[in-house]
Amino acid sequence: MKKLSVLALSFFSAFSFAQTVSHESVKAIISTLASDEMKGRLIGTPENQNAAEYIAELFKENKLDYCVGDSYLVPFQYKGKTVYNVCGIKKGVSEKMLGFSGHFDHIGTNTDKGDNIYNGADDDASGITALAGVAEYFKDKKPQFSMVFMAFNGEEAGLLGSTALSADTGMEKINKNLTALFNFEMIATESEFGKNAMFMTGDGFSDLDELFNRNAVGSLKIYPDPYVQQQLFYRSDNVSFAKKNIIAHSFSTADMSKIKHYHGVNDDISVVNVENMTEMINNFAKTVEKLSPKNFSPKYNDKVKLN
Repeated sequence: MKKLSVLALSFFSAFSFAQTVSHESVKAIISTLASDEMKGRLIGTPENQNAAEYIAELFKENKLDYCVGDSYLVPFQYKGKTVYNVCGIKKGVSEKMLGFSGHFDHIGTNTDKGDNIYNGADDDASGITALAGVAEYFKDKKPQFSMVFMAFNGEEAGLLGSTALSADTGMEKINKNLTALFNFEMIATESEFGKNAMFMTGDGFSDLDELFNRNAVGSLKIYPDPYVQQQLFYRSDNVSFAKKNIIAHSFSTADMSKIKHYHGVNDDISVVNVENMTEMINNFAKTVEKLSPKNFSPKYNDKVKLN
């Protein structure tokens, strides 16, 4: 495991000097998190802890500051065990912040013969790769917004990590200054809208997508949620922060009407479109670079129901 992490980090370091995030960096990160050695990253397992420590190393590589205390690892309790979220900060010109998140846990293994590992490449190693990519892009930059990067644990067990981190007293200043949270949830595949496109859950609840699209770089576009009846806005980690009246949505490319790898052992590196992911990450980061408290201040409307 340690050898694999070092190999991935060597790829990451080699390409971190570039202004844009490389295909090699994206592939290295998602391949490491979705490797068989990670055994599906089930919360409470040694492999889940390995994933947390690997993400912490990525945050260190990208010169992020700690969110809480003296570590990127922020503890909470799960069935009598100490488990961890991972959190890092990039200081910008303003104290106002944008958040980027995803969950790194998945559902582990089964007892079947043959392939019995739920690698979780799309769900949600892809989301962690995206937030790590944004951090990499801004490694040597000073953005207008400050930024917080949060890798949540325990999403599959009931949004446990995001619930714990949103309520952590050490996060109060961050949450107070958080203008919006972009939660990446399954972006490994090309969406039904084509290349370089995501959809936003709960798009009818705020004007975040409209404000973002006005500044979008390249052909990147955020589309309305085509699966409104599935209530995806309320089923992912974004809702833990939305309940604190923070603008928080999830962003995905998953075609929920056709997807065949969701929570399957076939959700491995073979489903990942590295080229499309890399283009989206770079265009997303370049768009964020254009945002400031002067041109980006999204608001909820009265359609969102959080109580």
